[in-house]
Amino acid sequence: MYIATARQAPVSGDRGRVARNVLALGLVSLVTDISSEMVTAVLPLYFVVALGLSPLQFGVLDGLYSGVTAVVRLLGGAAADRWQRRKAVAMAGYGLSAAAKVGLLVVSSPVALGGVLAVDRTGKGLRTAPRDALISLSSEPGALGRAFGVHRAMDTVGAFIGPLAAMGVLWASLGSYDAVFVTSFCFAVLGVVLLGVLVRDRRSPLPARPSLKPLWRKGFRRITGWAAVLGAVTVSDAFLYLLLQQELRLDAVHFPLLALGTAGVYLLLAVPLGRLADRVGRWPVFLAGHVALAAAFGLLLTPYVNVFVVLALHGAFYAATDGVLPAAAAPVLPDELRTSGMAVLQTGQALAKLVSSVLFGAMWTLWGAQTAVAVSLGALAAVLVGASVLRPLSS
Repeated sequence: MYIATARQAPVSGDRGRVARNVLALGLVSLVTDISSEMVTAVLPLYFVVALGLSPLQFGVLDGLYSGVTAVVRLLGGAAADRWQRRKAVAMAGYGLSAAAKVGLLVVSSPVALGGVLAVDRTGKGLRTAPRDALISLSSEPGALGRAFGVHRAMDTVGAFIGPLAAMGVLWASLGSYDAVFVTSFCFAVLGVVLLGVLVRDRRSPLPARPSLKPLWRKGFRRITGWAAVLGAVTVSDAFLYLLLQQELRLDAVHFPLLALGTAGVYLLLAVPLGRLADRVGRWPVFLAGHVALAAAFGLLLTPYVNVFVVLALHGAFYAATDGVLPAAAAPVLPDELRTSGMAVLQTGQALAKLVSSVLFGAMWTLWGAQTAVAVSLGALAAVLVGASVLRPLSS
């Protein structure tokens, strides 16, 4: 068994409750996700239809959106652990993402948009690792799946509201993307305020001679490696929604409904699957989520695409992976390196998603959407077989 026994004592004396800090972080994520999902829900159509980008150009931007934060994640994680200021680093990240929403109002060229998205992702890169570290340090080791599930469920409430808000703003403003960006900025600022007021920092005593050697332990190294390989063969949400948009011929006002469908299923399943992962093992649940994603893309190759089933499978994928992966990694990381470890894990995924988006966009441009989906699906199936046989965790 590669997972080490956690040394941290339970934070809360009541084993039946999720820690208050987790709920506070969930509220911050809820509000921030309203902001980010308002933008995410309209960006694919805005880029491809309003700005006329090709799938390859969009793939590069989408990859940049995911992968540009690699170095920033690592530096932010190291700084948060070195000075034990996880909340401060997270707040800087939330603030950067809020500022990026203003940039969307004043730029229109692909290069300038890439710069704005880089700033936004830099903010996300700074905040995600310290946020997940705070969740794990505020929770009982045996209930990490539940804690992350509750946080991700609250986060997904925001993801559910965001597309609805985008639809409402587009309808009220007669299709103005700028109105969406202004509203998104207001929610982003509110998230920063809530973080400052409600969330408590968690500080761990530093050893006399801090060492990064625990990050190279076999268990954590294998978790990070397989998560990155799976990320490299996972097609991004934006491409899934564009494929469905072509199938359904949705207009700009109704396009955000696709993200809403994913968020709704994610919201329903995040807590149950987090609890299931605590009971039956986090790695099997994580892989099962990728099987659901493979099934969703497999349906896109059939003559009759059922959009409800595709979105349900897509939501199940996120519920089984997004919170389960950090819950699996946390026990192999010492408290004082929790943020750095989470940053390394997330950086591997971010770089892998950059590669995935560029390759999928190139295949779509050169060979067509159906071929791109078929090749990606085959690669995902092959990696899933490898990850099932050479599993990094025994549970």
